[in-house]
Amino acid sequence: MSAVATTHDDDHPPPVTAAPAAPAGPTFDDLFVQRWAATVRLALLLVDDEASAEDVAQEAFTGLLRRWEQLDDPARAQSYLNRAVVNGARSVLRRRRTARAWTPPHAAPDPSAEELALLDDERREVLAAVAALPQRQREVVVLRYWSQLDEAATAQAMGISRGTVKSTAHKAVAALQRRLGGPSPSSGGPR
Repeated sequence: MSAVATTHDDDHPPPVTAAPAAPAGPTFDDLFVQRWAATVRLALLLVDDEASAEDVAQEAFTGLLRRWEQLDDPARAQSYLNRAVVNGARSVLRRRRTARAWTPPHAAPDPSAEELALLDDERREVLAAVAALPQRQREVVVLRYWSQLDEAATAQAMGISRGTVKSTAHKAVAALQRRLGGPSPSSGGPR
């Protein structure tokens, strides 16, 4: 048995293999699948109506899709979505206020027995306290504590400064603690 030696001369260079392609960032479809439910939940906490929340989320994703090719950094897509949801929720709430100014407000339907069974008393109390907050405080609480965004991301989503996020969050937490009977933020401990 003889070994066959492979030699390359100048007339026959070695084959060139293509370098592996750099991994592309997440696609729009990937982002949609991963973030749809969380985006709807965020909108739901801001507008308090499932149909409107789904509309707000859909509009946010539609706007992102329109701008997807111009997006410099796909990692910033989540920030864009958060900002679009907050702005969309504000628009929904503004339209509601305008509609209510022209027609008398109607009472919300009583929750069904199933809804009441799903929410325990404490959770209902907390959700009612959050819903009673002024709009900006409610937005900060939802973004900071429910969505777990840091101050910078919350500020960016709302279009306000980090200092405003801090002070608004402090006021909101104090209002929630007063309403729920917890310790005041200045006392640092239980009453």
